[in-house]
Amino acid sequence: MGEEETYIVSALVENKPGVLRNISSMFSRRGFNIESISAGLSEQRDLTRITLTIRGDEGTLEQVVKQLDKLIDVIKVRILDPARTVARELALIKVMTPDAGARSDVINYTEIFKGHIVDVAHESLIVEITGDSDKINAFIELMSSFGIREIARTGITALPRGMKSVRIE
Repeated sequence: MGEEETYIVSALVENKPGVLRNISSMFSRRGFNIESISAGLSEQRDLTRITLTIRGDEGTLEQVVKQLDKLIDVIKVRILDPARTVARELALIKVMTPDAGARSDVINYTEIFKGHIVDVAHESLIVEITGDSDKINAFIELMSSFGIREIARTGITALPRGMKSVRIE
């Protein structure tokens, strides 16, 4: 078995009920794990773009792509090259701020990380941060000393750089 890596897979699928369930069922039946998944309308309103991150070796990746290609509602599947891909994730992080000093520190760190405060309560702030997974993980680690109440992450969404695209022509 080869070395495990994280891969980004982009799939265009029909925009209709049950497609995401079929994809997740296929992963479950085959014993594959989805590290993250994001889905949303593409530039073509009848198609949804799904971005999956999976961890495994090249054999696992090959099997995932083959199995996805077999699903009727899947139109196109591509493996994205990390060096030629823009990949981002969004996270909402509720951070405990029991006093003015903690609140000020969290606000300053949020600015440094180019995040946004999206909710203010008496003893907490919700921070929105967007970037690659390493940036988000670093911010979460920094915030852990204040106390994190909740985290919600979108999973990676990605597009190939330049004129290369995952679309039907």
